[in-house]
Amino acid sequence: MLALGLIAVSAMGLILYSTPEGLGLSDDSIGYIAGARSILDGQGYREAWLASNGPVTHFPPGLSSTLAFIGLSGLDPLRGARFLNALLFGVNAFLFGAIGWQMTKSKVAGIAAALLFAVNASLFNAHVVAMSEPLYIFFSLAAFLTFAEYFKTDSPPRKTQLDADKRRKTRIFSCLLSVNQRFQRPNSKIHDGEKTEKNYWLVATGILTAFAYLTRYAGLALLATFVVALILLNDSWKKKITGAGIFLASFLPFAIGWGIRNKVVADNATNRSMVYHPLTAENIQTGIYNLSEFLVPVEDWRRALIQIPNFFLAVSILLAIALLVWLAFKGLKKFFQPASELPEILSFANGIYIFGYLASIFATMLFFDAATKFKLRILAPVYVSLLILLVLFLHWAWQNRSVVLRGLIALAAVALIALSAYDTSAFVTKLHKGGQGFASFKWYDSEAMAFLRELPEGTGIYTNQPGPVYLYTGRPAYVLPDRVDGVTGLPREGYIEGVQALHDDVLSGNAALALFKFGAEDEEVQSVYMDLAEGLYLGHSSRGDKIYTAYP
Repeated sequence: MLALGLIAVSAMGLILYSTPEGLGLSDDSIGYIAGARSILDGQGYREAWLASNGPVTHFPPGLSSTLAFIGLSGLDPLRGARFLNALLFGVNAFLFGAIGWQMTKSKVAGIAAALLFAVNASLFNAHVVAMSEPLYIFFSLAAFLTFAEYFKTDSPPRKTQLDADKRRKTRIFSCLLSVNQRFQRPNSKIHDGEKTEKNYWLVATGILTAFAYLTRYAGLALLATFVVALILLNDSWKKKITGAGIFLASFLPFAIGWGIRNKVVADNATNRSMVYHPLTAENIQTGIYNLSEFLVPVEDWRRALIQIPNFFLAVSILLAIALLVWLAFKGLKKFFQPASELPEILSFANGIYIFGYLASIFATMLFFDAATKFKLRILAPVYVSLLILLVLFLHWAWQNRSVVLRGLIALAAVALIALSAYDTSAFVTKLHKGGQGFASFKWYDSEAMAFLRELPEGTGIYTNQPGPVYLYTGRPAYVLPDRVDGVTGLPREGYIEGVQALHDDVLSGNAALALFKFGAEDEEVQSVYMDLAEGLYLGHSSRGDKIYTAYP
């Protein structure tokens, strides 16, 4: 525990050292921060970064609520996010080590697992941006641990435990048998007490899963994972149905409550509608690129391997097939032969979760949100589960092997941790020099932002970057008319009318149009910018940023 604690504290310090100017910021980051500020102001969970200031339903409230809670201390959510993510990186490394320890019954494996998490560049980068993934990973890891506790009393002792306890069990076996026969009813009560304790762990898993869902809607994959595992692994249909029922009863009140709130305040459950939009080749390539960064910690090696056509795609498919075969063998064996040994719960549940999570992401991309991409933040939970399975594999390879093979396995583990640490150190050095995304000096020292801050009070701002405009001017902004809805991928109605309304508002002197990185977008987006700017007065231009106002 001391070693895990030291790793956790070191991981926290690494985040704080790497982000002297705060966490990296994206549009979604600013949405979470603005939502937290809105809660603190007593306005509820609203889109404070937009002039419409409508209720937020697209993002669940978990992260914004946590930032608002931190904000009760007087710390602004923008700053609070940095300390939250530093804490979460340390705690998540600790929980990951605890999973490695519980999964393998080896303290060394637990320490190695925590180190592997703390030095992984992909997971580090996921924690240096103000997004919901670190909090989601925390609830997920905690849920896996409580779920394993539910099955713990059903799990037979491991071989090493049997060897260690053999003599003790032999000596007391006859005594235990005698006591059991004399005190049948008290033992029955003890058994009922054990069942109640098991159910408490299941209730805790349901609540943690609900918190994960209220942090990211992808938490539904966690819900499906535990339901499937309960059905496959419990040894009687009574236990299967009862376990699933207790778990769902613990989860549903939170999810239903959030859905009712959204329906009441915004007449929609999650601000998503079902429309088919196929995956783009660009999105698939983004996913392969991010996966390659996770799989190969040395950049030169990664660049060489990615030049091989479909190399990482083939590796992904082979990994998926191997994992699916393992899950099917373990799960179906237990399902059809209830008396057989339980598979290791933590690794088995994480294996199911990988497929459930990816299925939910594919469904989202295909039917609910065309704007979702295979970026690091989306893939990070899969990386966590893959690392858990890697720890299990290395431990399995270590057991009952020759001294030479054990030496090679130990050398491979040390090399992996060392190479990952080297990879992460490059990101630490880069991040320490300046902010990431909208936290960069290019935004907060922008001449365009300074111009917008000097506009008369009450002047509306139409912009292609409402997030940073809100953050650095303190003014909520209006989104631009667009030909295509970014979420559904369908043509947006009222484009011409929207352009005309914007022109009227700007020419009347009531608003300004701010277009950042003008000329850097693709041809279709640039054509929209040209439509919006036509007939307006260019009041400011700097570094590709243009601001249009009424004629002087």
